[in-house]
Order: sequence, then C-alpha cells, then structure tokens
Amino acid sequence: MQLQSIRAIVTGGVSGLGLAVAKHLVAHGGKVALFDVNDEKGAAAVAELGEANARYFKTDVTSEAGVVANVDAAKDFLGGLNAAINCAGILGAGRMLGKDGAMPLSQFQTTVMVNLVGSFNVAKAAAAVMQNNETFEDGERGVIVNTASVAAYEGQIGQAAYSASKGGVVGMTLPMARELSRFGIRVMTVAPGVFWTPMVDGMPEAVQQSLAATIPYPSRLGRPEEFADLVAYILGNRYLNGETIRLDGATRLAPK
Repeated sequence: MQLQSIRAIVTGGVSGLGLAVAKHLVAHGGKVALFDVNDEKGAAAVAELGEANARYFKTDVTSEAGVVANVDAAKDFLGGLNAAINCAGILGAGRMLGKDGAMPLSQFQTTVMVNLVGSFNVAKAAAAVMQNNETFEDGERGVIVNTASVAAYEGQIGQAAYSASKGGVVGMTLPMARELSRFGIRVMTVAPGVFWTPMVDGMPEAVQQSLAATIPYPSRLGRPEEFADLVAYILGNRYLNGETIRLDGATRLAPK
C-alpha cells in the first residue's frame, strides 16, 4: 500500500508515538483521523498537520459505541479507511503489594481495558469497515498495526498490569491476522523499547540517562520518528503479517 493512499485512524494520535506516525503519514501524502482524549493537544496536532490532512476525534477507546461512531465519522472525513494504528495506552505502574497494601483491582482492570481491550475495540471496528473496501494488489483491503511493548516479554517489578495488557496485544496478533486474512486485512504489532515520549520527558535527567545506558546499541532512547518509520514500512510491505517486531536497540529489561 502506497503511503499517499493511506487513510488512517491513529489512536493516541495527538502526542508521542501516535503523533509521530500521523506526521509521517501526512508528510508522505496520507490523511489521518486522530483518536485521543486531550482536546488541547488535539487542536494543536490538527493545526500542525493541517485541517485538510487531519481531524481530531475525542475518543475513549474502551467505549464500543463511541468507537464505532467515531470510526464511521473518520471514514467520512478521510474519504475511506484502509489503516488503523493503535498507539493509545497508559503505563498503569504499581506493585501488587505496595506500601499501602494490595493493588486495587480497578487499577489492573483500567490498564488492561485501555491497552488491550481498547486496541481490540478499535481494530474490530476498523476491520468491519475495511472488509468492504475495494482490493489493492494481492487482494489487500487494509492494515491494522497495534502497539505492544518489550514489557510484554520482560516485565519489570511494578509492571504486572502493564505487561499483562501488552502481552495480550502480542497474543492476539496472529489469531487476528489469521481470521482477517480472508478479507485481505493484515495485522501487525510493534513492541517498542524505551522511547522518548511525554511519559519519559517527565522523568529526571538522571533516570533518563540510566535508562539509555541499559540499551546495548545504540545506547540511547528510541526516537518516535523511528517508530513511525517502522509503521510506515509495515504499511507498505504486504508480506508482513501476523507478527510482532521488537524495536528496542537489543535491550532486555532488568527485573527493576
């Protein structure tokens, strides 16, 4: 699929990895619908990308009816829908047994709902629209790219909820790809390591340097543009399907 023909929904699209993806797609001729919950950043993102190229839709990815309605509205704005990139997520950090006692179950549930259920919710709503697209080469009708994390494989202390949610994203990639293959819809997942995002920007510099030092090569945090480059490559390479790609500088997370 050529980038100039991409008509994409990007969740978490007003900052961090999602905004980087949106910028990359628009720079190469695509159009994007930004699903997020921050109105101020949404307006700023649309101003930067251009109103002809991008529109912000306030979206709770855990709401089934809300997502279906916004996917339909996004399709109308985009003039079609052939890509969905799920970048919305929350960290949900916390120990099972912390200083104040056991983790409230609601904290675990919220993390899984946003990161895992939200990704599935958007993916299935987008696929329901894409299945009716005219076919491109090889019968392709659309692409779904989810975002996991290296924490899906080496979760650290305090990441039980986050790792479970991201492990679920990895786990559903292949069965989703297998099921949607008959419609010509590919499903891929990217598992990024430690990237420069708004969450990392808020950390003390010493912590940022410590994180960078744990990455074998290159010994620095990932750049959102590098994540966007990989997503764009996935969109363009039709033989990539049903797999999770680690993008992490060969890092492996320590226990803590």
